[in-house]
Amino acid sequence: MKRIAFAFLAAGMTVAASSASANNIVETAQQAGSFKTLLAAAEAAGLVDALSGGGPLTVFAPTDEAFSALPAGTVENLLKPENKDQLAAILSYHVVGRELTSTMLPGRTIHVRTIKSGGDRTLAVTKSGAGVTVDGANVVSADIRTDNGVIHVIDKVMLPSS
Repeated sequence: MKRIAFAFLAAGMTVAASSASANNIVETAQQAGSFKTLLAAAEAAGLVDALSGGGPLTVFAPTDEAFSALPAGTVENLLKPENKDQLAAILSYHVVGRELTSTMLPGRTIHVRTIKSGGDRTLAVTKSGAGVTVDGANVVSADIRTDNGVIHVIDKVMLPSS
């Protein structure tokens, strides 16, 4: 069976996924090793099944480094059971309910709707000669294919305005 390797450029690691049976979004993130905080947050928010199941989905995945750049205590506070809804809103703001690859982006800003329910649900995605940004976060590795969608690694946690 042929193996295809996807490089996480900024994180300096490689994830292997079989072209015949690629891993889902959660499994791919687990193998990468730089998404421990994102995965813990998805677990706390009750979103692991949604990210493991059907699709296609597009996930703009902040690295552990991106989460650590948040103000001290933010992640720990969000992981508390009483903040589950707020955490789910933030994480679902990073997920689009369709596949969106870099080749689909025009050379301008487009707005895409996330799976977040209510409030600020739209991301501004800009493709330019300098690269791709999503609500001010830089895409540091794009188009990591999974069996239920695509992952784009970003360098910051995006927070919805409401």
